[in-house]
Amino acid sequence: MATRGGQQRIPRPESAGPGAPAPWARLPPAARRFTLAEVRRACTALPAPRRGEAPPSARPAAVLMPIFEADGAARIVLTKRPETMPSHQGEIAFPGGKFEPDQDRSLRDAARREAHEEIGLDPDQVEIVAELDTLTTVAARFVLTPFVGLLAAPPHLRPHPTEVVRVFDVAIAELLEDGVFREERWDVPPNLDVTPGRQRPIHFFELDDETVWGATARILTDFLTHLTATR
Repeated sequence: MATRGGQQRIPRPESAGPGAPAPWARLPPAARRFTLAEVRRACTALPAPRRGEAPPSARPAAVLMPIFEADGAARIVLTKRPETMPSHQGEIAFPGGKFEPDQDRSLRDAARREAHEEIGLDPDQVEIVAELDTLTTVAARFVLTPFVGLLAAPPHLRPHPTEVVRVFDVAIAELLEDGVFREERWDVPPNLDVTPGRQRPIHFFELDDETVWGATARILTDFLTHLTATR
């Protein structure tokens, strides 16, 4: 396979080591292709989402994983953050953001609203079919709740000029290809309130021209692990 990946800034520590293989590594290529209907069925079998403890200072936030079908293949919408953002510059992310109590009745509403603001996705076109496990960002600033939203047709998207520099989609089958996923083991930063010497898995998806990592890759890995377990 030709060199893949993008120019994302990845603060890889010198102590980083290899992690586990992809959970779907033994799955034959033909079983790694999914239609939207198959994604829907898999979502109905998801266990109840886990909500771990988070620091009191962490703010609630939500992201949306929009999925549509084109040419019989389920595809996931992703965005790229501008280099001008105060944090996570140039990273690949799902549309989403902070829960705003004066605007949102729920975290689901926050995910839909942020997707509309960031990429012009009509909230009425989004059918939320699953809530995934909540996670706390590494810096413990946000408690992040992901939602899976199905779209009946390929969307016409308009990225917000100051919040998104690129909006694109990738087939689930491509994310599951050999050589795209990689896990590394990193030492936990000493400023975090965890057991000293502990390591954590860091996930990567190296696309043709971008690298997905961080919280977005963690969400993708958990979702694709469940998806492929149905095969």
